[in-house]
Amino acid sequence: MMISGVIFTTPYFFFPSISFSNKLIPATSAGINYVIRCSTSTPGLPVTTERLRNDAPLTGGAFDFEKATTSLTKKLLDSPKKVTIVRHGLSSWNEESRVQGSSNLSVLSEKGAMQAERCKMALSDMHFDQCFSSPISRAKTTAEIIWKGKEEPLVFLDSLKEAHLFFLEGMTNEDAKRIYPKEYTTWREDPSNFCVDGVYPLQKLWGRAHEAWEEILLTPGEHFLVVTHKSILRALICTALGLGPERFRSVDINNGGLCVFKLNKEGEAMLHSLNMTAHMYTDHVYHY
Repeated sequence: MMISGVIFTTPYFFFPSISFSNKLIPATSAGINYVIRCSTSTPGLPVTTERLRNDAPLTGGAFDFEKATTSLTKKLLDSPKKVTIVRHGLSSWNEESRVQGSSNLSVLSEKGAMQAERCKMALSDMHFDQCFSSPISRAKTTAEIIWKGKEEPLVFLDSLKEAHLFFLEGMTNEDAKRIYPKEYTTWREDPSNFCVDGVYPLQKLWGRAHEAWEEILLTPGEHFLVVTHKSILRALICTALGLGPERFRSVDINNGGLCVFKLNKEGEAMLHSLNMTAHMYTDHVYHY
């Protein structure tokens, strides 16, 4: 069994050696990339290293420590930040399997209100300097339940609104698939190429996600709570991780699910937790 193409990039760290198959390979020069070819099952297979050009293209910034993250603010923050993002509780249109989008006609259901209460209890030991929310009803009501009793007023941001899905909004998924098969299938299977009259909703969404990050992170304080919708939440996650609209459906968030990001003073984000839902099924209280 042969494994090849394992890449180590060492711009900051000095390793005294890297050991494979009982052979030592020196790796003491900063800024050098090595491809290490090794075997996990074939005894005696020679171990070789191959130095790559410094400008060799690598797929995905995470392979290059110098470019693993980018600043979401392009300016220095007053302190490191922590951001907890909550997807709103179950809505009436969630229950009816309708396409929601930016419509304000879908409201928080009785079960959704219970989920919001669970979020409030789960976060009861956490201190938040500010809560930001989408002004759309189902998110707004969720935020009002979670934030009830706090002195600081809720802040509603238009940048946290859900994606606008035009004529699909309000339709059941079954009807949308039957009446607009091409558009619906594109939205579900190739969303970054979903287009209506020359408008690409995900491009708009990515722009608003960047705008939301700046509005939130440039606010005084160190820990923020954000309540919003699944599509914009996906865009917030992807933009923080440097991923484009084509990765939109690579993450999923349950109703009432929590995501946590930590950011340094340069505005670079690290994903701490993705879609935490223990509080939906137990009386778990978070500490992080």
